[in-house]
Amino acid sequence: MHHRNRLALFVILFGLLGFVPPVHAAPQLAKAGAVREITPIAGPIYRFRNDHHYSIFVVTPAGIIATDPINADAATWLKAELKRRFAKPVRYLIYSHDHVDHSSGGEVFADTAVVIAHENAKRTILGEKRPTAVPDVTFSERLVIELGGIVVELSHVGRNHSDNSIVMRFPKERVLFGVDFIPVDSIGWKDFSDAYMEDWIESLKRVEVMDFDTLAPGHGPMGTRDHVRAFREYMEDLHGQVLAGARRGRTLDQIKAEVDLGKYKSWSGYDSMLMLNFEGMYRHVQLHRRGN
Repeated sequence: MHHRNRLALFVILFGLLGFVPPVHAAPQLAKAGAVREITPIAGPIYRFRNDHHYSIFVVTPAGIIATDPINADAATWLKAELKRRFAKPVRYLIYSHDHVDHSSGGEVFADTAVVIAHENAKRTILGEKRPTAVPDVTFSERLVIELGGIVVELSHVGRNHSDNSIVMRFPKERVLFGVDFIPVDSIGWKDFSDAYMEDWIESLKRVEVMDFDTLAPGHGPMGTRDHVRAFREYMEDLHGQVLAGARRGRTLDQIKAEVDLGKYKSWSGYDSMLMLNFEGMYRHVQLHRRGN
């Protein structure tokens, strides 16, 4: 089922009544040494950690809405924990985008779940042969799902870290799940592979005006809507300064020495990845301008 119109699609599934209280546990060590844990966010929404990757899931009376499986081993662990703690099946599995470190392992939930992603994610999952379940339902701009009284709005806010990243907003709980393109107090990842810089900034502006309080990213600590604005400002600073240097004929090494982003010094990745951010932005700027 493929939906291209601008109207929201409501998928309504009524199920079992009642709610099984969760059993909270300390972080657990997986077979390969991965740190895995489940922590509450708000109401029925929980965060699943697999080392440095995070996804979320929502427990409803009619079943569970899960998101990025991360990988098959992580998904297998999570599936067992969901059965033990909540005794409910996963009815929907939603991919934030196609990148393999977030989308792989979807086959673990495919026996009970409808798999959902942006239309471009399905194209890339098939094209790149991602090790995961192929989406059953795709959309182009917006899709609304309701399960057991819980509503989640899926929105494609434009190209950014990929051309198929979506955000998932829970209006009642005022939570938004956005992966990889909205880090919290962190600079960009390495040299921005598979990225669209100007579009990225515009997509952040669209998220900024959404109505939510809690930001759950795919990596790192939780945040708020203010962190969306802060990262947008970082991207504007980086892009603006690198573009200005390129227009003055400065080389990449000169730009690395001259660009001043010291106000972000306290952010994660500043010491280890700032030079890579310069490289990625410089490459993008030089490919998308025509100088004299």
